[in-house]
Amino acid sequence: MSWTHAALLAVLLALSLSQETDAAAVPDAKDTAKDSRGSLNSVFMQEADASDFFRRRTRRGVKSQDELDAEQRQVLLADQRKRQYHEENMKEHEHYAEEENDEQDERSRESTEQWRQFHNDGMYPPYDRQAV
Repeated sequence: MSWTHAALLAVLLALSLSQETDAAAVPDAKDTAKDSRGSLNSVFMQEADASDFFRRRTRRGVKSQDELDAEQRQVLLADQRKRQYHEENMKEHEHYAEEENDEQDERSRESTEQWRQFHNDGMYPPYDRQAV
């Protein structure tokens, strides 16, 4: 006998003496019939229930009024959320643009006032905005 045969025989002997071999062993035919029927009953439903389920849930199946109403409410709520989101963004953008314009007007007014003060040599009376 070669050393590979001896190693295989030793592994086989070790596996056969192990306690886990009973759990890994193939069960008897009568045990499988009991176990499989019990597990199949917990997984599968009766044929009549299944056909009724698929008849109610096909794509072409008519939906109940409650389902249609629920879907319509979801669509309306989604539209309302989108509308609110876009309104908030639009208001935020308008507020930002208004602030930018106000700041730009203030900078322009300040620079104009500085230019007038620098170029006023005293010969002319100062420019008064309220008089105009």
